[in-house]
Amino acid sequence: MAYDRYVAICNPLHYTLVMSTKLCYVLITVSYMIGFIQSLVIVHYVSSLHFCNSNVIYHFFCDTTPILALSCTNTHDTEIVTFILGSLTVMVSLTTISVSYGSILSTILKINSSSGKRKAFSTCASHFLGVTIFYVTTSFTYLKPKKSYYLGKDQVASVFYTMVVPMVNPFIYSMRNKEVKNALIAVMQKKEGCIHFTVK
Repeated sequence: MAYDRYVAICNPLHYTLVMSTKLCYVLITVSYMIGFIQSLVIVHYVSSLHFCNSNVIYHFFCDTTPILALSCTNTHDTEIVTFILGSLTVMVSLTTISVSYGSILSTILKINSSSGKRKAFSTCASHFLGVTIFYVTTSFTYLKPKKSYYLGKDQVASVFYTMVVPMVNPFIYSMRNKEVKNALIAVMQKKEGCIHFTVK
């Protein structure tokens, strides 16, 4: 998404040429392959552990950290592999996002009109907000040792990156659309019986 915003703002005339359907398929395939391979490696390491006490996972879903907390064998290797894979993913994706947004920011600052700057900032702000919430909560969850696993805090963090971010994304992105804003205003006016307003 950061690359898409970069092309849209920094090379708008070449957008349809650069962001072709083929490139979109490649980006999606690479993303899914990286996630699948990382998950496979972590599952391989977790499956070699022994669990001799409780079989109840204290979490909303079967996540790595709560499973490691249940193991009665040494989980150091699994923790190291999880940390390395998580760090690589975060570093590569955050570097890509940072470079993209750095280029976007320098391009926006060169725009003369304030309305053009506002429009360009609004295009990126929603994605940046979603990315920030997602990366803060996932880093908090996965880039730490199992000894620091705390039932309440980890569950709240997992709710944010598995439920809140996907639920907020459509709202964040759709509120930039004039038709959605006008429809929302119309619904609110029906409930309150207010004067009709439209977004210009």
